[in-house]
Amino acid sequence: MDLEQLAALRTAEGVAALDSAARVAGGDPLAAAGALRSAGVPAGLAAAALTQAELRRRAVAKFGPAAEQMFFTRPGLEQATRQVVARRRARRLRAAGVTTLADLGCGLGADALAAAREGIRVYGVEADPVTAALAEANARAAGLAERFTVECADATAFDVSRVEAVFCDPARRRAGTGRRIFDPNAYSPPWDFVTGLADRVPYTVVKVAPGLDHALIPTGAEAEWVSVDGDLVEATLWCGPLAETPRRATLLKEGPPVNASGSKGAPSYHSASEPAVYQLTGTGAAEAPVGPVRGFVYDPDPAVVRAHLVAELATELDATLADPAIAYLYADRATPTPYARCLAVTDVLPFSLKRLRALLRERRVGRVEIRKRGSALEPERLRRDLRLTGDQPASLVLTRVAGAPTVLICQPTG
Repeated sequence: MDLEQLAALRTAEGVAALDSAARVAGGDPLAAAGALRSAGVPAGLAAAALTQAELRRRAVAKFGPAAEQMFFTRPGLEQATRQVVARRRARRLRAAGVTTLADLGCGLGADALAAAREGIRVYGVEADPVTAALAEANARAAGLAERFTVECADATAFDVSRVEAVFCDPARRRAGTGRRIFDPNAYSPPWDFVTGLADRVPYTVVKVAPGLDHALIPTGAEAEWVSVDGDLVEATLWCGPLAETPRRATLLKEGPPVNASGSKGAPSYHSASEPAVYQLTGTGAAEAPVGPVRGFVYDPDPAVVRAHLVAELATELDATLADPAIAYLYADRATPTPYARCLAVTDVLPFSLKRLRALLRERRVGRVEIRKRGSALEPERLRRDLRLTGDQPASLVLTRVAGAPTVLICQPTG
C-alpha cells in the first residue's frame, strides 16, 4: 500500500472496486483478479482492492464489522490492538476523567478510534506517512474525524502539555524487515522516552509486549496482562493516578460467565455483545506453597502466569505447586474458576515413553490433548511416538515434580 493506491481506493471507482473485491475475497486469488478485470477494473486498482478486501476479511476477528470499512497494511493489522481490548482501555481512561489524549505512534488507529468512540478527543501522531494516511482514512470511515485527527510527525516532538493523557505503543519491529526488537532501547520511540512520559503527563498508559521483563516496570506503575479467550495478547503499564494495584491479570472471555467462587471470580460485566471480564490482582511477589501432586491439576491462564499471580490464584483454590518453578497448581477438589483449566488426575508417572504407551493402549486411549510446562518434549512428536489407535480420549500433562520429568494422565472435570 502506498499513498497513490490509497487515494485511488477512496475514489468512487475505488469504492466500487472494493465492493466487488469483497464479494470474491477468500476464494482463489487468480480467479478473483480475473473477475475484477473482466468487470473493467484496471489491474493496479484490482490488485489493491483485492489486497484490502482480504485484509478486511482477516481483520473482522480483531475489529468486528467495523473492519469492513477500514484500511490496513499487513504489518499494521498484525500489530493493531484488538477492538475488545482497546475499548476496555478507552473506558478505563474515560472513567478516570480523561477528555484529551495523545496517541504517540497511533499506527492504523485502533486504540485512538476506541478512545474517540468513548468521547475522548484524540491527537494521533504517526511517523510513517502511509500509516498516518491510513489512520486518517479510518477515522473518516468511522465518522470520528472530528474527535481523532492524525499528524505525521516524530512522536518525541509532540507537545504533551496540550493533553491530559498520553497513550504510547512503541514500535517493537524493525521497519522494512518486520523483525522483532528485543532491546527496549531500540524501540521507536526508545524506552527511556516512553517511561519518561509519566514524569511529564500524570495519566500515562503504555502498551508493551506480554513478554516484558518485570525489572523494566517503572516504580509505582500498574502492570496488567490481558488475555482474550485464553490467548495472551498484550501487557499495559498504567502510570500515575491510573495505577490501582501492582499487578493485574485481566481475562476477557466470550460466552456464558464462569460460576467462580469468591468475589474475584465474578465478571465485571457481560452481555451478548460484550465479553465477560475477570480480573485477578496482587503484588506479583508472593510465592505459592509447594506440596505433592493431588487429585486435580489447574493450568493457569497465561495472563495469570505472566503477571506473577499464581500464588494469589493458589490461595483462592487452596492449591499448591508440585515444583516451585512450574506454574501448575494442585488441589484436592475441583473449584470452578475462570483463571485456570482444571483436570482430574488419574495417574502420575515418571516419564517413560514405553510405560506411557502401554498404559494408554491398555485403556484404549486414541485421542490425547497434550499440555506442558517445564518439559522439553514436543507434543506433536510425542503424539506420533505413542502410536495410539483406541477410541477413548485423555489429557496428558508433561511437567516436572520436585525436579523430575513427570507425566500426568488426566480427564476433564466437566
